[in-house]
Amino acid sequence: MSHLSFHLNDTMKKNNQSCLTEFLLLGFSDFESMEELLFCLVLIFYLIALMGNSLVLLVTIASPTLHTPMYFFLWNLSFLEIGYTSSISPKMLMILLSENQTISFWGCGCQMYCFLLFSVTECCLLCAMAYDRYVAICKPLQYPSIMNDKKCVNLTAISWITGAFVSLGQSISIFTLPFCGSNRISHFFCDLIPVLKLTSIDTYKNEVANAILTVVFVLVPLLFILFTYVLIISSILTMPVATSRHKAFSTCSSHLTVVLLYYVTIIAAYVHPNSANSQDNNMFLALLYIVVTPSLNPIIYSLRNKEIKVAFKTSVARKWVFLGNNPAS
Repeated sequence: MSHLSFHLNDTMKKNNQSCLTEFLLLGFSDFESMEELLFCLVLIFYLIALMGNSLVLLVTIASPTLHTPMYFFLWNLSFLEIGYTSSISPKMLMILLSENQTISFWGCGCQMYCFLLFSVTECCLLCAMAYDRYVAICKPLQYPSIMNDKKCVNLTAISWITGAFVSLGQSISIFTLPFCGSNRISHFFCDLIPVLKLTSIDTYKNEVANAILTVVFVLVPLLFILFTYVLIISSILTMPVATSRHKAFSTCSSHLTVVLLYYVTIIAAYVHPNSANSQDNNMFLALLYIVVTPSLNPIIYSLRNKEIKVAFKTSVARKWVFLGNNPAS
């Protein structure tokens, strides 16, 4: 393993020696008049994402009633969302505030790795959550035995391991290429395609690999999720009691809303023909799935989920009781 790491590091140094040591992130260069507004908006959504997802993490841990497979996956999703937006947002805010658009070569590589790690892991985890809802509604009697602790941990571990390996492979394949030309990235973060455009050699193989990965980890998971929801909705419609149907729909609606928010923006950004306005559109869509979506997810789950609202109120009540019984001296 150490020999492999040494060989990889040596290869990257040889390919990039006396070439680029940093990049310029020029995504906001055409929006100088809006930089202050963008900074405020990004900061607000980023803080909402941090606080909202952190609150979900704390509530699901503190409340024993939420120690179920559904909320175990939700806990992981909230953790993912914090990492996902934090891999890009701080640097974005720094660029908007200080106008320092530089990012080091290795910093760019780390940013791409983290972004891909959280993106691929989230795609896999959303599939696991869809499977959990399918078993809960279509096979309720078998649910405890199928979705046991071991199965939940395994599905989550597979999601994280898949994300780690895919992101590592993609990052290495890109940053071992020679970068000896322009260092101007036409984006506000180190996304795959804008970085690939700066390499000094033909990147056809890398672009094909990226297209394949997009299909495998974006379109295939989406089709799987949609298929499970066809089965779920079919099962719900056969339920004889209206209250049972309403409860089943309410437990799935939050997850389905999150899935649609995430995948619609991702697909719109990455699965479309090139056009004159595609660059600006991509940056706008990137802002949505990097900053806005992570801030909306905890709100969606909180507003449409009675159990989380009850658990939150209970946690707050316990805190007040504790403070009341332990007044400051």
